Amino acid sequence: MTPSKLKIGVVGAGGMLPYHIQGFRRAGAEVAAVADPAPGAAARAAAQWEIPQSFESADAMLAALPELDAVSLIVPNRFHKDLAVCCLRAGKHVFCEKPPGLNAGEVEEMIAAAEASGKRLQFNFNNRARPEARAMAEYLANGTVGRIQSAQAKWIRRTGIPGFGGWFTTKALSGGGPLIDLLHMVDLALYFMGYPEPAHVLGRTFNDFITDKRFKGPWGIPDRADGVTDVETAAHGVVTFATGQILTLQISWAEMVKREEVSVVFQGTKAGGKVERLFGVDGMDDTAIDACELYVQENGRSVNRTIVPEPCPDMGRSASASNFVEALTGRAEPLNTPQEALKLMRIIDALYASAASGKPVSLG
Repeated sequence: MTPSKLKIGVVGAGGMLPYHIQGFRRAGAEVAAVADPAPGAAARAAAQWEIPQSFESADAMLAALPELDAVSLIVPNRFHKDLAVCCLRAGKHVFCEKPPGLNAGEVEEMIAAAEASGKRLQFNFNNRARPEARAMAEYLANGTVGRIQSAQAKWIRRTGIPGFGGWFTTKALSGGGPLIDLLHMVDLALYFMGYPEPAHVLGRTFNDFITDKRFKGPWGIPDRADGVTDVETAAHGVVTFATGQILTLQISWAEMVKREEVSVVFQGTKAGGKVERLFGVDGMDDTAIDACELYVQENGRSVNRTIVPEPCPDMGRSASASNFVEALTGRAEPLNTPQEALKLMRIIDALYASAASGKPVSLG
């Protein structure tokens, strides 16, 4: 299969669409169609992005274009599993936005469909594609860091609730609040650690400010006065692993912190490190400052190395989409696997369960 012949259909004309389009096209694929159930949304997106065809349902797109090789899913979390399974059973590779599903059980269904169809299932864990993350992954691969013994994952916001009463704040549609929405740093920390097998999880969630509109972020979807708001605003937790490693996490939409911070910090047997993005204004990429550092002992001294990767304002979103095409065409290894997604969702499920019970959860 040559890149120029790879045809992709996209389901969802929302905010992530431009990144998927740019990434697929950059890797040489054709975006052949876009589908969205909102009246007129797909047609407008097709006109804006010069996509040949538009549809008002995924079913209609699949029926009209059997030649599609793959489908990209940019839809609310509630629909990830059903659409992914439908597309996989139709013989299409699937690139799905995060989170993988509402829970681990849904991811297991997606994996079963992928294995039965022999098609690739990949998720948009775009922070793995950031230049900072790729640079750090090289230091991990070449042994500079040694084994990561402990890590701290953080995505915190002071005023970042993505609207009130919409699907983001409705657990039945989203699966949860910031823990599931901003899972990227938990995934990135696990990726750096080698995705070890989790043993025990202890978590706490908080719903302070969940109805306070002073804590609304500058992005998201319009408020719905008749909608449901039943998710957390912050989650903190500890994960221990069968390997003896440990991960702590702090994830929030609304919490009394200085500023938005997106980071993974780790301590290895040979070096420590940090991948970080700091925001001047919550949720606004154009105010962000990126950092990538290694901490080592050399010649009897503490040495802090600053790694200077190329700028990446979109936090790896288009590069992640490109990787999907490159993996399908044999030019790159996929940046993530379904089994990693399943392990991540098992940890998130356990964090919510621990928060509900007030007790640790064993995953051994």
